[in-house]
Order: sequence, then C-alpha cells, then structure tokens
Amino acid sequence: ILAIIVVILCIAVLLQSNRSAGLGAVSAASSDSYWSKNKGNSMEGSLARITKILGAAFMIIALVISFI
Repeated sequence: ILAIIVVILCIAVLLQSNRSAGLGAVSAASSDSYWSKNKGNSMEGSLARITKILGAAFMIIALVISFI
C-alpha cells in the first residue's frame, strides 16, 4: 500500500505546474480574481488536494509501519 501511495504521490507532484514566485506574487496574492476563487475546481486545485491527501496518508502509514 505504501509503495502504491508513493508512486501516485510522485505522479501527482510531477503533474503540478511550476510555482516560481517572485515579486509579482505579492500583488497576485492580494487580488481576488475569478480564477483564484474557483481554483479548487480546476485541475490544478484537484492535484494540490490529491497531493495533500496522499502526503498525509504516506506519513500516517509510514508512522504505523515504524511502530510495528
């Protein structure tokens, strides 16, 4: 199960777009655009959510395995 989660997690991370944030990120973060409000419904938002869930599952399963 852990190996399957790791493979899917690697694929999800590699599919995400590059987030190179410079000084322009300050002004982009403060503006509320339609895109920023509906980001969770997009492919990028879905990949971010999947990455968080799989990362948490990986840490929990690895912790359980270490205690066994």
